[in-house]
Amino acid sequence: MNIIDKTDEEILAMAEPLWRDLLRSSNEGKYGEFARNFSSSLALAMNQVVANHQFANSELARNLSEEIDPLGIIRRGEHVTVLYRQRSSKKPGEWLGRLVLGYEDDAVRIFGASIF
Repeated sequence: MNIIDKTDEEILAMAEPLWRDLLRSSNEGKYGEFARNFSSSLALAMNQVVANHQFANSELARNLSEEIDPLGIIRRGEHVTVLYRQRSSKKPGEWLGRLVLGYEDDAVRIFGASIF
């Protein structure tokens, strides 16, 4: 099964609840919940101390708005990248959210996530 074979609508339907879970757990500073849908490779690469420091010290990471706009999907290899326009509930402006998805053990997992 390859996620790049899914339609845009199918990918967005899978991606949105995962992105919203990341937003919620980031705002609440709950690293365990934040990482629960990560692929095993991403979970191993993430440094929990660094992530907790970011949650504690980043105004953006703790104040992400639920108002998002999907901007597009990029397909490459066995992964898709879903791009979002992301806002903050406290900081003016817009950010680019990036969510990389693929399959691991027949389940959709997060292989990368960031906000620029």
